[in-house]
Amino acid sequence: MATAYEPDTRPSRPDRPHQPDHQPDGPTPRHRLPAALRAPIEARTWREFGYLLLSLPLSVFFFVVAITVASLGAGLLVTFLGIPVLAAGLAVCRGFGAVERARARALLRAEVADPDPVRVRRGGLMGWVGGVLKSGVSWRHFLYAVVHMPWAVFAFSVAVTFWAYGWALLTYPLWQWVFPVYGGVDGLQLYGDGTHSFYLDSPFEVTVTSLAGLVLVLITPWLIRALATVDRLLVTGLLGPSRLVTRVVELESDRGVVIDTAAADLRRIERDLHDGAQARLVALAMDLGLAREKLAEDPQAAARMVEEAHGEVKTALQELRDLARGIHPAVLTDRGLDAALSAIATRCTVPVTVTVDLPERPAPAIEGIAYFTVSELLQNVSKHSGATRATVDVWRVEDRLMLQVVDNGHGGARLEGGGGLAGLADRLDAVDGVLAVRSPAGGPTTVTAELPWRG
Repeated sequence: MATAYEPDTRPSRPDRPHQPDHQPDGPTPRHRLPAALRAPIEARTWREFGYLLLSLPLSVFFFVVAITVASLGAGLLVTFLGIPVLAAGLAVCRGFGAVERARARALLRAEVADPDPVRVRRGGLMGWVGGVLKSGVSWRHFLYAVVHMPWAVFAFSVAVTFWAYGWALLTYPLWQWVFPVYGGVDGLQLYGDGTHSFYLDSPFEVTVTSLAGLVLVLITPWLIRALATVDRLLVTGLLGPSRLVTRVVELESDRGVVIDTAAADLRRIERDLHDGAQARLVALAMDLGLAREKLAEDPQAAARMVEEAHGEVKTALQELRDLARGIHPAVLTDRGLDAALSAIATRCTVPVTVTVDLPERPAPAIEGIAYFTVSELLQNVSKHSGATRATVDVWRVEDRLMLQVVDNGHGGARLEGGGGLAGLADRLDAVDGVLAVRSPAGGPTTVTAELPWRG
């Protein structure tokens, strides 16, 4: 349903749920070569190929050390020495993990965070041993050292085979001359049984050989990337922080944001009550007291004072209504986002077109966050944008609620710097929401918010 406060001449809203925070203002540069032809000479291909080459010797070393120490520790468990030896082996595996994470960051460009350190609940050697043995991170590092070795052997063999054969066949015309001449025939001998031999020596055969090599050269980079993707998943899944721990940290951070936001809202309400309605009510009580004293002596003056007090009562009631609307508007509860956002649009200093296309109402908490998000964005439009018109779009994409506010102001809005948009982004992030801003110099400004449909 659309509420039009001015004719809507904007382009249709995007169907994509995400928009990047920053987009280049100028034309996007285009590569002259297609991706398939660039891949063999791209830096990414050589970096990932180098990663696969290094994986074989490193993984063999890690495997030997991990299995040796684990076997030694398990064999010594009948004595007291087995437990500290096993803990030392797990600690060494954690060191191997640090090497692998650094290698993945440098060659695979994989941003893998360091896992939590060993938690030692009590001091001394035994406290450290207990912390290492109880740590799931330590055992995941040991598992990586064991599992990665057979995979590294396979990836190394496949990558080197395809790489070597591809470039060798592609450049075959350049090095064909190295073969000796036998009876006027020279070339690469594919097979021979002592009486029959097959040589690649004719121009047609040399051409076909080079074309086959070209196909291998073009295929090999994508094969290398697939192999490197498996390595990236192994490093991220086994050597990084666990998803549960990461989620707990995110929830703790979100809880802190929610607590800070609630405290800031309470301070704002207290300040508005103290400086606004409370101050007016105190002045009203004093005016009524003076009017009561003058009622017998000067009824006309008392009547004027009562009239002024009546005006103060109206102003105080309006401030209390505005404050209650800021806490949670009744129209949002009764009629939903469409009516509530239309009410916000009427209070904006520029014409606003509101379009709400929702099959049903989202969760009440999400609905409230969406309302206050649009309210804050329209306040920014009124105060800072210099715009002459704005639009508000609300729609649903699968299980996400999408909000988009567009204005034709001077642009330049940024999430950085700790301003209002940054605070709004933190509030949305606390409920797994996203705020994206696109505001080039000169405008227009497009702010897209994404919220979960159910909180």
